[in-house]
Amino acid sequence: MTTTSTAPLVRSHNPAAPAELVAEAPAVSPADVHRAAERARTAQREWVAAGASARCAALGAAADRLAADAGTFVDLIVREVGKPITEARGEVARAVAILRYNAQQVYDPIGSVHEPAAGPGLLLTRRRPHGVAGLITPWNFPLAIPLWKAAPALATGNAVLLKPAPQALGCARRLAELLDAVLPVDLFTVLPGEAATGAAVVEASDVVSFTGSTAVGLDVVRAGTARGIPVQAEMGGCNAALVLPDADVRATAAQLIGAAFGYAGQKCTATRRIVVVGDADPLREALDAAARAMPVGDPADPATVCGPVVGEAARARVRAALDSATAAGSRVLTTGGAYDGAGWYATPTILEQVPAGHATLREEVFGPVAVLQRADDLTHAIALARDVPHGLVTSVHTRDLDAALAVVDRIDTGLVKVNAPTTGVDFHLPFGGTKASSHGPREQGRAAADFYTATCTVSLLPANPTGGA
Repeated sequence: MTTTSTAPLVRSHNPAAPAELVAEAPAVSPADVHRAAERARTAQREWVAAGASARCAALGAAADRLAADAGTFVDLIVREVGKPITEARGEVARAVAILRYNAQQVYDPIGSVHEPAAGPGLLLTRRRPHGVAGLITPWNFPLAIPLWKAAPALATGNAVLLKPAPQALGCARRLAELLDAVLPVDLFTVLPGEAATGAAVVEASDVVSFTGSTAVGLDVVRAGTARGIPVQAEMGGCNAALVLPDADVRATAAQLIGAAFGYAGQKCTATRRIVVVGDADPLREALDAAARAMPVGDPADPATVCGPVVGEAARARVRAALDSATAAGSRVLTTGGAYDGAGWYATPTILEQVPAGHATLREEVFGPVAVLQRADDLTHAIALARDVPHGLVTSVHTRDLDAALAVVDRIDTGLVKVNAPTTGVDFHLPFGGTKASSHGPREQGRAAADFYTATCTVSLLPANPTGGA
């Protein structure tokens, strides 16, 4: 269900047509968050008691409903967060798959049986849900990220409180309507709001999962840790693509441009730095050609790869980063196509000759900006890739398997992609980074089920081991 309040309104607007209001709702007060948590806790006890088959049936039904209503969700994602329609279709398809996967996860083992060290009896481990899962999610994947958190939380027997980013309010409310039709009342609650609402979710929950900026994520980690609850935070990335001399230059350039500028670079896994080993001229020319050929425009157009950024503040940050870099002596290598629509568009840009230590080499510019760097050899390239506070994902482009494995062994990121873009993750495998990119256990796959449960060890001994009266 979605709660209401007399607090100030939370609103989302169409990034491609900012005058269009997509959704609005009252911000939920901290007191209302705590009341929602108590209702969720009551619903959770009934939910876990209903058994695995009930949870499987509900999540499977949600997947069926989402698949049947895919077009509505696709259109809403395009309108609310400016995601190009081709990517929006992919996100909805992934969300359906996430629900189906977690519907079956309910039948996975929840523990193990062991022999005692001596004498008769059994030793058991059993995983149990924490209770109420508080989820704080971003706007850039307004359906997939809430579901890759909520689906395993629900599958393992938890209730869910979802605090979505204001820019994705409409998608969260539509998701709640879909889940309300298949879940018990109060089991899944959307809580619109800003920072105070999110802080209250952390205070009221038994386990917390966050995706968003590094600064806010660290606040969530501190607050949850102080309460002694499990906390998971997925934060930023300043991801590098390493291009070795034997790489297919044209194919690699196309991948890099898509990974850097697709969805206007608004992904934590987007390529931020392109590190080319040896002669940079062939790749430089290929990047320029690929950037100029990339369609920029209306996200509702199936040809569009790069649409608007999510808001005016986001566009201002991109412009400030470019101005700072050029003022420091950086050179603009190339720009993508310009678009004269009314929306919040930022010109896709590749920089080079950026001074060492500049923010664009070390911090995430959440927009269509990438930096080209040159390395003398593979060791130098790995050192450049590692020289950032974050550690989410690295890609390496080469025909040399030994070189690729050397990167895998020596890089300090949570994901490594070989001859594939930094963007894109598999929902059935663990996802997460190192350093400032992540805190706590991994998301997705079996790792998610482990995070949303706690292990209990049980000793079962005979009541009368000697067999006497």
